Amino acid sequence: MVTATLPSDVTAGTEPAERLAALFDAHHQRLYRLARRLTSTADDARDLVQETFLRAAKSPQSIPDGPSQHAEAWLVRVLVNLQRDEWRRRSARNRIDPEGEAEASRAKPTDIEGEFIAKTTVWRALEQLDPRRRAAIVMYELEGATIPAIARSLGVSPVTVRWHLSRGRKELASVIKGPGPRVEG
Repeated sequence: MVTATLPSDVTAGTEPAERLAALFDAHHQRLYRLARRLTSTADDARDLVQETFLRAAKSPQSIPDGPSQHAEAWLVRVLVNLQRDEWRRRSARNRIDPEGEAEASRAKPTDIEGEFIAKTTVWRALEQLDPRRRAAIVMYELEGATIPAIARSLGVSPVTVRWHLSRGRKELASVIKGPGPRVEG
């Protein structure tokens, strides 16, 4: 994982707007790539990154001083937490209106290629995972981040990241495979 470095003159003591601009320049592409893998559309990913930087702008004192990796880890945690909140809202809506989800899952597109179907299947499976587990899998499997880097970004230990990866892979396989045949007898 390549981490961008902030110029030494853009650290604590500079204007919050200048520091935020430097953070955006240094980290927005990485955050967008992560957001793109956590959301189903490019627009949702851009909105998620925008909301992350809006949170940073609202409370610039919350952004850690020091090396750029600390600020990047803070931004990643904010982004993941924002997406986790969205998943919770969506889950609550689905509990209230399960027909909306059922109606969408019954729609069968007619001329869709196998690759699109496979991606959709994986996205739906990822959406069913615990948010932190999903973030760990996306960062490790799709972004190629190291376990220590994921641990720093999520604010957990490397052992916890390994546990999330292991459990997440098993859950993904189970969701994608679907329920086995019922044996009646």
